[in-house]
Order: sequence, then C-alpha cells, then structure tokens
Amino acid sequence: MATTVVDLRSDTVTRPSAGMRAAMAAAPLGDDVFGDDPSVNALQEQLAGRLGFEAALFVPTGTQSNLCAVLAHCQRGDEYIVGQMQHCYRWEGGGAAVFGSVQPQPIAHQPDGTLALAEIEAAVKPDDPHFARSRLLALENTLGGQLIPMAYIEQATALARRLGLSTHLDGARLFNAAVAQAAAGGGTAAAEARRIAQCFDSVSVCFSKGLGAPVGSVLCGSRELIGRARRIRKMAGGGMRQSGILAAAAAYALEHHVDRLAEDHANAKRLAEGLVGIPGLQVAPPHTNMVFVDLVGPARERSAALVQHLADRGVLATGLYRLRLVTHLDVTAEGVDRAIAAVRQFFGR
Repeated sequence: MATTVVDLRSDTVTRPSAGMRAAMAAAPLGDDVFGDDPSVNALQEQLAGRLGFEAALFVPTGTQSNLCAVLAHCQRGDEYIVGQMQHCYRWEGGGAAVFGSVQPQPIAHQPDGTLALAEIEAAVKPDDPHFARSRLLALENTLGGQLIPMAYIEQATALARRLGLSTHLDGARLFNAAVAQAAAGGGTAAAEARRIAQCFDSVSVCFSKGLGAPVGSVLCGSRELIGRARRIRKMAGGGMRQSGILAAAAAYALEHHVDRLAEDHANAKRLAEGLVGIPGLQVAPPHTNMVFVDLVGPARERSAALVQHLADRGVLATGLYRLRLVTHLDVTAEGVDRAIAAVRQFFGR
C-alpha cells in the first residue's frame, strides 16, 4: 500500500493547513452565546458583507444552518418547495419536519439539476385550510458538483417572489459554483458569489468542505431573519461558547482557499479524462470538483471489488454502482494520476 492516501471520498476530509492552524491558535476569543466572541463576530460581518447581507450567524454544520434557515422562514403548518436530491430534503434527517412541523414539498430535478419553473408554480398551494401554507423555495448550488445556471437562478427566484415565497440557497459549495462561473464568464469568484447570493433571502455557506476548515457553516440574511435563526440555533444546541477558534479557521479559508478551488476543478477534470475510455465505465464530465462514474455491464458486478482494490492501493472512494470521486486541497495532480492508474490496473488496462 502507498504511504500517502489519496482520499477521494469527499471534500469534507481535508485537514487544516499550517497557516489555518496558526490562525486558530492566535484567535481572540469570547463567549459567542453572549455575542462577544470577536473572531466569530468578525467572520459573520466579513461574509455578510461579501455576499451583500445585513447579518450572519456562525453554526456548527451545514445541516444546522439549513434547519435554522427553513425554520426562520417558515412556521408550523407551512411548507418549503425543494428538489428531490437537495441536501436539505434528502440527507438532513427530515429536520424541518421533525423539529419544526414544516412540510417539504419535493420536486423532481431536470437533467441540468434545476427544478422546472412550471412545476414550482404548480406546487404552490392555494390559501385553503386543506393545504399547508407554501412559504419558501429552497435551491442548492452546486448540486452534486453541478453548477446551476445563473439565468435559471434569476428566473426561479423572480418566480418565487411573484408567488409570495421567500427564497433560501443551500450554498454549501457556493464558492465552488462561483469559481466555476467566474472561469466560464471571465469575472471574479468574489463577484460571482455575491451575484448568486443576492438572488436569495438567505444563503448558507459551508467552510468544512472545499474551503478546508475543520468545521462550521455561516447563514446569511436580514437582521430580522438572523435574529430568529439565532434563537433556533440555541434550541438546536448550536451555541458553542469560545467558538472563535473555529471561526478563525473559516475566516482563514475565506481569505486563502477560495480562488484555489480552481485547482480542485482542474484535478477533477484530469481525473475524469483519465478514466474515459475504460470499458464498463461511464464518466460524467465534471462541472466543479466531483466526478461521477457509473459502472455498467459486467463491470457493475465488480464494483465492490473495485472499491477494495483502490483502498488496497491507498485510494479511497465511495459508492457502489456509481462512484463519487471528490477532489480537494489535499488531493494533488500526482494523487489523481495514482487513482487513474489504480482503476486502469483493476480493469487490466
């Protein structure tokens, strides 16, 4: 087995860099539940300012950030319209329904990851006691690494406003989307992140994925909404006291790890191109830092063996009949080449 592991399971597996660890060690601290941790306050002000919002709230996880957002927008008996494959519907334990009695109204995704505008409009309920009250449209960008088109975001959020809905963006990987959008259009990641965010009433950003912090997300919105979200965070157990040591890591990531996401996107493209042409593998061209590989035909029956073969050679992957391979700041181009070589070795090529 190789001495250095190439961990493609997720971009959540990153370790803090030396610079990030130094920033954490030097962070001035207070008690965030009392609102006087200077490092937390600085992070909240910094991200809210960058994305064009009045206020922000640092929370432990993206799941809690989305929960706080949905429950701040909605009351018991309300519903939020959401995509079937969005994280805040499928992979967050049904939190809005369990803790807030807020009903999700899921809609199937189109091939490009969007929700059909006509289906959004059709999902909005009339003002009738037979129905939950439609209050919120939730979108996600990126969605499984897929960049949601800017023109669609503008159209969908404009439709939501016309229908009287608030809007929330699960922007766990907002900066991956912004970097990809900037590369395609010639702008800057900072400008594109703000451009995307300003379409929404609230935005959640995760720092423990591609941005490389060990933990933490930030919810941005109006002062009134963040005030409600802060109360929900407390009820959900998210008050972390001297959490400035974690906020400092997120602030470091915001300053040093956004533009370098382009390297992860380039490595994902390198990985996908290296796997194209292997019989039994269908490789989707990546938009950002995720490569999806479907095993078809006889290769499908060898999927578990493939994952074990990779692990034996120091390459970690997740999935069975569909592999999800994620690049991040701890994966180099050399690591990508090792992964490609291990897959080709398994298939005898």
